[in-house]
Amino acid sequence: MGFFILKTKFLIIRFSSIGDIVLTSPAVRCLKTQFPDAEVHYATKKRNYDLLRANPYIDKILLLDDSISELIQELKAENYDYIIDLHNNLRSLRVKLALKAKSYTFNKLNIRKQLLTSFKIHLMPEGHIVDRNMEPLRHFNITNDGKGLDHFIPEADEFPLNELPEYCKNGYVALVLAGTYFTKRMPVDKYRKMISETDIPFVLLGGKNEQAMAGHILGWNTGNVVDFTGKLRINQSASLEKNARLVITNDTGLMHIAAAFKKKILSVWGNTSPELGMYPYLPGMGSEILETKGLSCRPCSKLGYRQCPRKHFRCMNDIPEDRIIDWVKKEL
Repeated sequence: MGFFILKTKFLIIRFSSIGDIVLTSPAVRCLKTQFPDAEVHYATKKRNYDLLRANPYIDKILLLDDSISELIQELKAENYDYIIDLHNNLRSLRVKLALKAKSYTFNKLNIRKQLLTSFKIHLMPEGHIVDRNMEPLRHFNITNDGKGLDHFIPEADEFPLNELPEYCKNGYVALVLAGTYFTKRMPVDKYRKMISETDIPFVLLGGKNEQAMAGHILGWNTGNVVDFTGKLRINQSASLEKNARLVITNDTGLMHIAAAFKKKILSVWGNTSPELGMYPYLPGMGSEILETKGLSCRPCSKLGYRQCPRKHFRCMNDIPEDRIIDWVKKEL
């Protein structure tokens, strides 16, 4: 007579966004590898499926499309033992109340973030948000293995490097123009000296919102830039980052994906701040953070704005272009 062993079934919740989901990857990996009987499911928004579908530490992905009620019905059928809520919003609360399983929840520290951004009262804890993502797992004696972030690219999404221009074949720098809000994006003219005065190849990455910025750069006619903004799926952009010699990026999701590949990263910070705990986590040696320190108005938001609230945008405008050039030349 045969029998089977029931695994302890976990549901991890993180609906969005790209960077936040990548930052949960150590928690996912450590749970799966350190809890022998864990079956790990992950609930996220449908548009984020590609971020997780190749992750070997996730047994099943459940997707939120338009209706949280439909997702809840699907989740109820799974009979979870535990819920690990790494989002901590009203939707994840609805899930927890409906499923009635034992739950452990990530602390977003929203009051402390508000004190920092609105009143410049710094009560944020030392350390990275990855460490706080791990805290709900301490109840199961799960600890951080120190291996950093994960991002897995399905083979079909690997960008074919032979399709790059000939001048990129010996290596290139990935320049990430993306940023959800204007105040997170470096003004492209800050890159003009670096691109115009070197023969280093640059690959531009970002979404449709960055195509105008890329067009401005292409207008310089330097002959060492290839533009992929708005043309690639997220994993194709990730593949180009993985194969880049260096990555220059704003505070955005591709910054965290680059850290997952242990790339050398120059991260450029505007209205947000590494003090909020979301700087590149265990990136490659030689990585640096570039920010304008000493501004009384910064950080002004944990997310960003469509324009600078003070109209001067000094957090980005005061960043010295020579620092960028010096870093690139040093690391190459």
